[in-house]
Amino acid sequence: MTGILMPKPDAATLARRAEIVADMKIIVPGEGVVDSVNEMRAFETDALTAYRQLPLVVVLPQTVAQVSRILKYCDERGIRVVPRGSGTSLSGGALPAADAVLLVMSRFNRILDIDYPNRCVVAQPGVTNLGITHAVEAEGFYYAPDPSSQIACSIGGNVAENSGGVHCLKYGLTANNLLGIEMVLMNGEVVRLGGKHLDSEGYDLLGVMTGSEGLLGVVTEVTVRILKKPETARALLIAFPTSEEGGQCVADIIGAGIIPGGMEMMDRPAIHAAEAFVQVGYPLDCEALLIVELDGPSVEVDHLIGEVEAIARRNGATLCRTSTSEQERMAFWAGRKAAFPAVGRISPDYLCMDGTIPRKELPRVLAGMRALSERYGLGVANVFHAGDGNLHPLILYDASVPGELDRAEAFGADILRLCVKVGGVLTGEHGVGIEKRDLMTEMFDEADLDQQMRVKCAFDPNHLLNPGKVFPQLRRCAELGRMHVHRGQMAFPDLPRF
Repeated sequence: MTGILMPKPDAATLARRAEIVADMKIIVPGEGVVDSVNEMRAFETDALTAYRQLPLVVVLPQTVAQVSRILKYCDERGIRVVPRGSGTSLSGGALPAADAVLLVMSRFNRILDIDYPNRCVVAQPGVTNLGITHAVEAEGFYYAPDPSSQIACSIGGNVAENSGGVHCLKYGLTANNLLGIEMVLMNGEVVRLGGKHLDSEGYDLLGVMTGSEGLLGVVTEVTVRILKKPETARALLIAFPTSEEGGQCVADIIGAGIIPGGMEMMDRPAIHAAEAFVQVGYPLDCEALLIVELDGPSVEVDHLIGEVEAIARRNGATLCRTSTSEQERMAFWAGRKAAFPAVGRISPDYLCMDGTIPRKELPRVLAGMRALSERYGLGVANVFHAGDGNLHPLILYDASVPGELDRAEAFGADILRLCVKVGGVLTGEHGVGIEKRDLMTEMFDEADLDQQMRVKCAFDPNHLLNPGKVFPQLRRCAELGRMHVHRGQMAFPDLPRF
């Protein structure tokens, strides 16, 4: 393990830490406070494992009252707080800070209400994404957003990052399936936004909170819509001799007015890795593989399958295989769902990027990524939420080789710059975190960032929530009107990398 070691806290900080730990144990008695170095190691990183940092202390509350007291205590004393769900963030969104309380919400793990007449579920934020579907599937319902980490990621974390998944093309991201939340502000105040109703009056504060990456408040309850399982769902497995032809097929399917339930694409390295891992019969003699799922009434699905196959053939498809059973449909998806761990078998390390582009630019961006791969001398395996242009390039590197992590990060930054250049954005569902924080100026100018920070100031005027994330520079809230940059407030000027 290599990297920059963080300096040890001085005596004054250690003395204050002991006081904070003691007070946290009063607020959350029993086993709700973790303060030993060895035990805190489990929380020192999230899924962006290139960066690690021990927190000041880990606190695991069980009640809303405890969350409120913790935040109020920290607000009154100027102590920073990093909220954390299941720690599956791929952008460093849950990375601790050495001078911050790590507020872990995993003990909020109960489903509070299943309301079938109103087609919604009320859950605590620590409930897993897939846990919501499991709770309602016996009645023929499911929760649509399905990130690849759905077996582990928490619904509260999904709200923080506005997570998507393979079915977000037709059924939307978390924002499109979220009805209401209960949240605690930094000053300890508990507020509710939305509810079981479809729309709310006034400002869309629920929309502001969704995707806010823990910078505005801590979610303690979530209400999501559930959907009735479609009458029929069938998937096509389509192979192409080039990624450009596959990308053009994606654009043509959407251009024809067809909105599949899901449409995913993998390139050759990802195909081979996934097939070796799950062995579901993916073709290995192609450069791109497209999975297109169509759902709805049987007659409609049968018709659309013919339409999609015709479009694929016009774009040079060498294979079009349609699932004939639910087992085969799930097998088609098994490789895509396992793509990330599968790539982990062919490379010691990888960075999972996340950028979004206009669909028509997919061929151009794929060609650009190949050129960048050659320039940096690093491999890349690509998996895409192709239908909505959300790219997940997996940059392959070996952290034990000096300089490779630096090259991998530079490669990733150039991919994201390319996404912005063609009219896309820095992230689709992983969030900005620390990973893309210093790239925000590629997409936003000073006025844009100031406006975003004014929202932050309205909720958290002392910049205590999730420090060092999203904003490349911090400005004092009182000075935003004068546009004076307040430097020296970066939480992670030199992040420890491993």
